[in-house]
Amino acid sequence: MPISPNQGSTGGGTIVTITGTNLGGATAVHFGSKTATITANTPTSVTVISPSGSGTVPVTVTTPGGTSNPLSFFYVGAPFKSSISPVSGVTAGGNTVTITGTGLTTATAVNFGAVSATPTVVNDGQLTVTVPTGTGPGPVSVSVTTAGGTNNGLSYTYVDAPTVTTLNPNSGPASGGTVVTITGTNLSTTQSVLFGATPAPFTVISDTTVSVVTPPTADGSPGPATVTVTTTGGVATADFTYLAGPGI
Repeated sequence: MPISPNQGSTGGGTIVTITGTNLGGATAVHFGSKTATITANTPTSVTVISPSGSGTVPVTVTTPGGTSNPLSFFYVGAPFKSSISPVSGVTAGGNTVTITGTGLTTATAVNFGAVSATPTVVNDGQLTVTVPTGTGPGPVSVSVTTAGGTNNGLSYTYVDAPTVTTLNPNSGPASGGTVVTITGTNLSTTQSVLFGATPAPFTVISDTTVSVVTPPTADGSPGPATVTVTTTGGVATADFTYLAGPGI
């Protein structure tokens, strides 16, 4: 006589179906010492709503013909989430976040606001999930649903991808040291600015402006360089030209 599911929330409320033979006319289904609410009954199945409980309890079905052999039902506590990393990402989604806590083994869904994603359970204390597409920039609540229930309390922030519209100036000596103003959008979370493959020191002025000092070229040679601005929302690029110094 199987039971499905064989685990549920300590708070009760799990819909459980017990299948077997001679189950028609069931008068009671007990989870340990507590009585479940019967919602459907046929000669081969009984569907009930589990009562609250804890630990592992025997489940029995009572009919006019007697009481069945017991099956085991496992009560699972609500999950507890302690952290999420990273805490922000692109509005388009697609990046992976890690959630840590306890009671995560039976996780079936992670909601980012109203949008649900299916997690990968690493162990009872950790899961990973691919972030779904957001409806727009800004914070959303994050909830984890397990057999034990749903727990909220974490937040994730969607960030729009950056754009770069101008570099002023857009050229300078190959020796570096030129102060360049980068103008664009969604630049407040800038994490790095590269000239070619070389990191440059920068200062975020506003969401639309970043000030940067050009590094020297790797070999001192003039030529074009791609400027890559990386934020928590993504990457934007622009072109800068290193100029040759004068010679006599």
